[in-house]
Amino acid sequence: MSKTYDSLHMGRSSIDLYSNDIGAPFVDIGSFAAYIGGSPTNISVGGKRLGLKTALLTAVGADPVGDFILHFLDSEGVETRYIPRKPGHRSSAVVLGIEPPDKFPLVYYRENCADINLTIDDALAAPLDDCRVFQFAGNNLSLEPSRSATMLGAEMARAAGAKIVFDVDFRPDQWHDLRAFGVVARSALPLVDVVIGTEDEINAAVLRDASQISLTHSQISDAKVAGDSRRAIQTMLSLGPEAVVEKIGEQGARIHLRAGDVIEAPGFPVQVTNILGAGDAFGAGFIYGLVRGWGWRRAARLGNACGAIVVTAHGCANFMPTMAQVEAFVRPYGGLD
Repeated sequence: MSKTYDSLHMGRSSIDLYSNDIGAPFVDIGSFAAYIGGSPTNISVGGKRLGLKTALLTAVGADPVGDFILHFLDSEGVETRYIPRKPGHRSSAVVLGIEPPDKFPLVYYRENCADINLTIDDALAAPLDDCRVFQFAGNNLSLEPSRSATMLGAEMARAAGAKIVFDVDFRPDQWHDLRAFGVVARSALPLVDVVIGTEDEINAAVLRDASQISLTHSQISDAKVAGDSRRAIQTMLSLGPEAVVEKIGEQGARIHLRAGDVIEAPGFPVQVTNILGAGDAFGAGFIYGLVRGWGWRRAARLGNACGAIVVTAHGCANFMPTMAQVEAFVRPYGGLD
């Protein structure tokens, strides 16, 4: 399939302020490092570093933070011509603490943010018919006008022959009712070919009862969603996708196919510095394999390798690996196969 872009990514973007004081409680943080962030933004950078031609459909404000985001993306070679600036709306921000091994508190600043105000016209101006993969994040669906713009984007890209990848990206504080996430996520599934999510996110996508959710640290930073993930995966597959890719942390990933097959893709053991962004690195590697026509296991193994490299670093997008770095990393483990 001859297309200008290997992948088009739609959703949020931000300036991410990561604590420089690793291990310090949030109240004791003394300084932050500034990177770019936002799940589809991170994945677009990761894919570009691996060798894909990527484009990003997000929105930024007419503000210095928007300048910061666009400058980084341009320097990386991600196509930014489809990113509108939204006067009257602000580029978003995230502040993150790093307390290994299991506390990574984060706070979103997304009131009146630009990217959730992406419109149908913004989507129509993007290369929906000129990409091989269209990837979007669950957070896109939390509010209008982004929700309908994203749905139309998936609909049109799929009609033009693209594979549609839905990163579940469950962010509890972005929803007026936690049950609404499941309602809207399920409505998108008939347009989707591949779903990527953690066990909690997969359970959230079929959520109907808020009592299944318990919050740890804060509603913003972490949510645990109880349920039978195997049943949730079957529900998702019955609604249209050909595969649900379940991210299982240091164990790697598990690919569930509509036909009933389950494919295991083992992970790579590393010393964790910061888990934030590991899932986006996985998404970049997995989508690379999807574009290149790799099998499910090898694509997920590349995703696992990218995720393992990023969790040893301070941030996310700025630390996405190149293919040469991945090849050097996996060599002691016998490669990706």
